[in-house]
Amino acid sequence: MSDFPFLSVLTVAPLVGALVVAFLPRRRPELAKQVAFAWSLLVLVLSVVMWVSFQVDGDRLQFRESYPWIPTWGVNFTFAADGIALVMLMLIAVLVPLVILASWHDAESSKRSVPVYFALLLILESTMIGVFAAADVFLFYVFFEVMLVPMYFLIGSYGGHQRQYAAVKFFLYSLVGGLFMLAAVIGLWVVGGKTFDWQTLTQVDISTGTERWLFLGFFLAFAIKAPFFPFHTWLPDAGGAAPAGAAALLVGVLDKVGTFGILRYCLPLFPEASKWFAPWALALGLIGIIYAALLAVGQSDLKRLVSYTSIAHFGFIGVGIFAFTTQAGTGAVLYMLNHGLATGLLFLVVGMLIARRGSALIKDFGGAGKLVPLLAGVLFFAGLASLALPGTAPFVSEFLVLIGTFTVNKPVAVIATLGIILAAAYVLWMIQRTTQGTLNPELTEIEPMRRDLSLREKVVVAPLIALIVLLGFYPKPVTDVINPAVQATMQDVGKTDPAPEVGSVQEAAK
Repeated sequence: MSDFPFLSVLTVAPLVGALVVAFLPRRRPELAKQVAFAWSLLVLVLSVVMWVSFQVDGDRLQFRESYPWIPTWGVNFTFAADGIALVMLMLIAVLVPLVILASWHDAESSKRSVPVYFALLLILESTMIGVFAAADVFLFYVFFEVMLVPMYFLIGSYGGHQRQYAAVKFFLYSLVGGLFMLAAVIGLWVVGGKTFDWQTLTQVDISTGTERWLFLGFFLAFAIKAPFFPFHTWLPDAGGAAPAGAAALLVGVLDKVGTFGILRYCLPLFPEASKWFAPWALALGLIGIIYAALLAVGQSDLKRLVSYTSIAHFGFIGVGIFAFTTQAGTGAVLYMLNHGLATGLLFLVVGMLIARRGSALIKDFGGAGKLVPLLAGVLFFAGLASLALPGTAPFVSEFLVLIGTFTVNKPVAVIATLGIILAAAYVLWMIQRTTQGTLNPELTEIEPMRRDLSLREKVVVAPLIALIVLLGFYPKPVTDVINPAVQATMQDVGKTDPAPEVGSVQEAAK
């Protein structure tokens, strides 16, 4: 199966499905939902086959395909995946069917076209797969920009309060970042021998000054996309206004393009500039961890609160990347996956609560667990996973980031640990104010608030809970895939893991 064109088929398949769904009659909304869900399951099955076919001890980039596109510029449709990209592709394949199920009634409540809504979700899936699968720098840039379009319409047409403002802000921030990257892509093409092939460009020797400018162009685009402090202000608005399912994909997958881009492009293509900029990147990561966590504590809107928690989590990922150790790097990539699962679950469950209450304000809840105990229990689990409770998947990744960072930069690791304390504060405060305590009498008068999780909603949350618990106790199948790619990236940067101190080894032996 290694010769099968997995990546091109995975990229095209959701796009074909989107065309089919979009042209279904508007008066047949159930058919549009069923076709979209079936198509997303097809992508999931194909992704699982690709995962099984991946050879952990094989080439760094596998499933490589290349088709001519613009020969004059040296642009090709080149796809390839390493372990980092493979993990992100699997995250997309798992989340999209669950988001479609969770969004079963979202488009109807907005009184807009149901087929178009689910077609946009499939288009978004296609562009997200393309951006992680691209092995041509220009192709990556195209997918990087194109994936803004379906998300813009999902927020602007199907979102909630201030959706137009949030959609425009999201689009403009990302577009400005993309312009910085476009300038850097053109510069890289000029100094790289007029090619966009990623593998070829990793061998190009670039002067120090030029390399730093090119690194900055790429990094700014990725820092806005992630987002890192101080480029984060678009995310709470977009996450707060987007439909819950779209918000889960925005924070769970779309934002990971930023951190993935740093690992795939900034570090291997500009190794010296990456080391030169590392102290600044670590500082931005630390500020993001503390600042976003403090802002999360003070939020009154559930979806904005979850969005701010994600900014804090991206700070941990940034610290793991720029610590330049295999352990921290593996933790950062694992964090990208686990954050997508945990925050995806949290956003979907929060969306279920908001749909029942008709409000996202925390003050409008209170004691809801007495009416919907099962939903409250899942919210509690998702919150604990978000704060990286031992036994959940995020704990493993956060622990790896902190331990890997501590071996090379103790002050950074210690400061980052403060984020764990703040995470407990904002998560437990949210839980206490929404589902615990005295029952808000207004909730008993709202008929949907008396309905606990339906069968469809149980099917949505069960796989995510299972994966979070499984990877919390046994992450080896994923870390085995991630490790070779992370080690290769560290070699590109010219970094090796520090040898253990003799004293620490002796103490461990005792």
